[in-house]
Amino acid sequence: MQTILRTYRAGLFWRCLRRLGTLLVLWSWGLLSGSALGFRNSRLDADSKLPIMGLMPINKAAESISEGIIPAVELATEHVHNKFLPNTSKLVLKWYDSECDNAKGLKAFFDGIKYGPKHLMIFGGVCPSITSIIAESLKEWNLVQLSFAATTPVLADKKKYPNFFRTVPSDNAVNPAVVKFLKHFHWRRVGTLTQDVQRFSEVRNDLTNELEKADIQIADTESFSNDPCLSVRKLRDNDVRIILGQFDENMAAKVFCCAYNENMYGIKYQWIIPGWYQLNWWKPIASIYCNEKNLLTAMEGYVAVDFEPLSTKEIKTISGLTPQQYKQEYNKMRGSAEYSKFHGFAYDGIWVIATTLQRAMDSLKRLGDPQTIRDFNYVNKDLGQIFLDSMNETNFFGVTGQVVFRNGERMGTIIFSQFQDKVEVKVGEYNAIADSLELINNTLRFQGVEPPKDRTIIQPQLRKISLPLYSILSALTVLGMFMSSAFLFFNIKNRNQKLIKMSSPYMNNLIILGGMLSYASIFLFGLDGSFVMPNTFETLCTVRTWILTVGYTTAFGAMFAKTWRVHAIFKNVKMKKKIIKDQKLLIIVGGMLLIDLCILICWQVVDPLRRTVEDYPLEPDPAGRDFAIQPLLEHCENSHMSIWLGIVYAYKGLLMLFGCFLAWETRNVSIPALNDSKYIGMSVYNVGIMCIIGAAVSFLTRDQPNVQFCIVALVIIFCSTITLCLVFVPKLITLRTNPDAATQNRRLQFTQNQKKEDSKTSTSVTSVNQANTSRLEGFQTDNHRLRMKITELDKELEEVTMQLQDTPEKTQYIKQNHIQELNNILSIQNFTDGKDCDKPLMKNQHDSRSQVPWGTTLEPSRTNKDVIEDINSPEHIQRRLSLQLPILHHAYLPSIGGVDASCASPCVSPNASPRHRHVQPSFRVMVSGL
Repeated sequence: MQTILRTYRAGLFWRCLRRLGTLLVLWSWGLLSGSALGFRNSRLDADSKLPIMGLMPINKAAESISEGIIPAVELATEHVHNKFLPNTSKLVLKWYDSECDNAKGLKAFFDGIKYGPKHLMIFGGVCPSITSIIAESLKEWNLVQLSFAATTPVLADKKKYPNFFRTVPSDNAVNPAVVKFLKHFHWRRVGTLTQDVQRFSEVRNDLTNELEKADIQIADTESFSNDPCLSVRKLRDNDVRIILGQFDENMAAKVFCCAYNENMYGIKYQWIIPGWYQLNWWKPIASIYCNEKNLLTAMEGYVAVDFEPLSTKEIKTISGLTPQQYKQEYNKMRGSAEYSKFHGFAYDGIWVIATTLQRAMDSLKRLGDPQTIRDFNYVNKDLGQIFLDSMNETNFFGVTGQVVFRNGERMGTIIFSQFQDKVEVKVGEYNAIADSLELINNTLRFQGVEPPKDRTIIQPQLRKISLPLYSILSALTVLGMFMSSAFLFFNIKNRNQKLIKMSSPYMNNLIILGGMLSYASIFLFGLDGSFVMPNTFETLCTVRTWILTVGYTTAFGAMFAKTWRVHAIFKNVKMKKKIIKDQKLLIIVGGMLLIDLCILICWQVVDPLRRTVEDYPLEPDPAGRDFAIQPLLEHCENSHMSIWLGIVYAYKGLLMLFGCFLAWETRNVSIPALNDSKYIGMSVYNVGIMCIIGAAVSFLTRDQPNVQFCIVALVIIFCSTITLCLVFVPKLITLRTNPDAATQNRRLQFTQNQKKEDSKTSTSVTSVNQANTSRLEGFQTDNHRLRMKITELDKELEEVTMQLQDTPEKTQYIKQNHIQELNNILSIQNFTDGKDCDKPLMKNQHDSRSQVPWGTTLEPSRTNKDVIEDINSPEHIQRRLSLQLPILHHAYLPSIGGVDASCASPCVSPNASPRHRHVQPSFRVMVSGL
């Protein structure tokens, strides 16, 4: 491009200039400029004119700019002539139409160079593309360009555009203001949403640099071409609450429609967008993308950032007018023409040119240079550099504020406006020179009680067990432990009572100990991070598991061991003598505990329990504040939690099933002091049901520690209390109401299957002493042996009777004795309440027994058919029965415990002989089937 310009300058331009002549060009340019601007004084001398090239689109497509700009320029030129340059030089401005087209704009520029006078400066440049092309070539022409409407950030590159200035702040000028605004509200995390257009991308890139310098985090950077909804959704998913938007007004409507659909508006979000949109920009496109009401709802509260078109300060400017006075005169001169927000920058631009030329003339005079600014030409680098330096020294207060350049960029004022009730209201301004932000009191309104947060403020909240709930359940646990202590005291105090002694007091103590350990675990389950430190909580994870496991095994292991002993005694078909002492039961319980300890030790060594903190989904603040709650919940877990729990549950389940089997097998043993099978069955049923329900509910309420703790605690309290009450309350009631109940029910009822198998040998056990169980088994064996002996004696009596057949005199004697003793037997009234037997009766008994030749056998020769028929005759049968009955009652019944020593029936004396010694009532056995 520079080569083309040099060629054009060296060839066509100079040839045309020589052909037409310098005076003719200046005269024709003066006429055109005077006609375009309508200058009132057309009789200016040629030497007093200061030609300025004006570039601006004047066609219909951009006439809104020209209609609003030309009145401001005319007003500024008039004020400059009247107040600043009244008697010296006159600014002569000629406009060239660029039409916002690169080719036409270049042609207009070259036409001005070729056919116009030697322009001292270029004023204008609106469209970014053509302005950047011309501004890049100005250095070779030694020209300085001042724009009043080119806001594109690309022109801020001084290496590429060293001779370009502008009175309007660039789009990048709002970025320091935005950063200042973010810092004011302590927003340290933002997101950007940019339309895929070069202008907006450049602003976004510069904004990114400014944010990084200010140490503000860019959480997400999104861009879009046509549909912004996906980008808006990504911003929401990344929890971006402060959105910095760069898009035109047409896309702005789409963006806010998407924001409404994604619920990205209201008290939690703040949108910051460009503020150069036209007034009521949303009305023509409100109904295209979404409902107008929804669009306005999403737009409510957005903040627009733009340069300030006119200063709000009531200070006299360089023209002697305040910005408000200038606005009035401008509106009068504009009339019905279209308004342009750049008119103030155009007005101040004329004053910048005038002051620059004035400083240039002063510089030449100060340097003693004979040249004047009218001697400027496009190859005069010295004058071009003087113009450039004078432009950089600009500093005055204009209608748009303080006009100062820093590296060619206007350090202007940035205005903040907020959309409130369908109207943009000014809420503050930023002074780039002083780097200060000033917000107007009570104008900025947020939809919440406070400014939105720059992110979802996550407040970690440990879900802990409620102190009142923990107190209530702890109180119930304390009551349960007091009850356990009362049962323990009762069991120890009455351990020598038959009712307690027969129920194994040592095993009862173990049941109570297991219940107390289970109760104690509730206190540990209720301790969480709100009560203890993390390290302590990790220790509690192990301790409470051990205590609950050992407590369960101790309580139910002792109950099942007692039931097993009853089963072993009463289900022993072979009737072998078996001694099962409490020491053996303690060994059984110890074995169960040893298995528990092995499992727990392996668990602790291989895969110990650790404290883990689980994060749950964010929850809104119950009070409606702009932050979210991050629920945290402590757990006791390890790498293979399910495996270890499966092992423990399997072992405990097998133990419970074994207890159920024993309880079912011994359900018909009706000795309350000895058999707890019915209560054990009830306990196992309750514990099983409660554990299944409790485990399921506890798993489902894993994220609700209060519910989980309540369920676990109630299950433990219920199971332990029910078990202890079922075991001890019946004993307590029985011992208080009827202390002898342990010895009153003396019959043992066996199952129907056993009765069918041994109907001929059915037995009723009247009492059993638990302290010496072997004696009960011994009596059962003796009972069986004596029944066999009775059968043998029957046979012997028959033989004796047959022998008496041959001795009539003895038969008569025995018959008389038999009648006497039969009368004595019939006179018995009560076996239990009778008194001691008479000694003569004992003597008769002895004499009658001495008449019977025990062990006598019959010879085979005497067992012929006649004798057998004679023995079976009615007379012999009556005589044989009359002989057997007294012998059985007098001789054998006392020896097997059928008759007490104190009865009134014929019996032996307690001291008569060792064979017929007195048997204590608690060990008597009644034999039936005789």
